[in-house]
Amino acid sequence: MYERFGRRISADGFRVRALGDASSDPEAITEAATKLLLDETVPGPRVLVGSDTGASHAVRLAALDTPGLDALILAGLPTGPHPAETAASGWEDELERRTACPTHRGRLTADAAFRRGALAGPSALESPALDGISVPVLGLHGAEDTVSPLGEVRRVFRGLPGAELVSLVGTRHDVLNDVTHRTAAATVVLFLERLRLDSGLAPIAVTEDLV
Repeated sequence: MYERFGRRISADGFRVRALGDASSDPEAITEAATKLLLDETVPGPRVLVGSDTGASHAVRLAALDTPGLDALILAGLPTGPHPAETAASGWEDELERRTACPTHRGRLTADAAFRRGALAGPSALESPALDGISVPVLGLHGAEDTVSPLGEVRRVFRGLPGAELVSLVGTRHDVLNDVTHRTAAATVVLFLERLRLDSGLAPIAVTEDLV
């Protein structure tokens, strides 16, 4: 489901590895991520990108001080169990909550392996805590996300001084696969470029004051 995003990041000179669905087999994902992060043949910086439950899983790995991890990118981070009033009432409603991108909607609908109804099902997720994380963090979140409202996400990110949170206008829950997917990918590339040059994330593109 994230092939489009992966190809775009790869085209800008970054090696991309897709690890799978963290909600279906978290132990396997942890093992695969740990192995890649420890692989010294993989050029740095080494960054975990997670969406929804994948973002929560990436937070847990970072909180454990997983060796080799240089930064986190958290897309559509859940802030806890999905409230009943935000649960999708059917497939069309679930699509509405996930994305406004017609291409991504078509892929979700055509993929027989995609688990429908996940937004309506119960969630055991607790509100993630970022305060124990020592690596740089970039958050990407849809301004129109009704599954994980932006206001709650702001509260979570305030717990980690230095973390960056970027909201995308007109974007819903799947921030990497919505109508603003090009802007989302560009934001990620800018973060990675800064990280590659300076772990302190010094700015590269600076808007000059012309006054």
